[in-house]
Amino acid sequence: MILNYYSETDSLYINFSSRTSVETQEISPGINLDYDSKGELIGIDIDNASKKLDLKDLTLNHIPAKVHILA
Repeated sequence: MILNYYSETDSLYINFSSRTSVETQEISPGINLDYDSKGELIGIDIDNASKKLDLKDLTLNHIPAKVHILA
């Protein structure tokens, strides 16, 4: 899973898979779910993320994975 924040558009994309999106569904204003050709969720796009989320704090609780921090 990869979290990408784009400051120029104030959007956060949570990528669950490297598969290509073929369908997008807006579930709330500025919150879109991306699905692959099998109908599986592959990503979440959040517009105006800094107004909807606390981007200054990220807590990972009991996640069995390596954490990579990229600047």
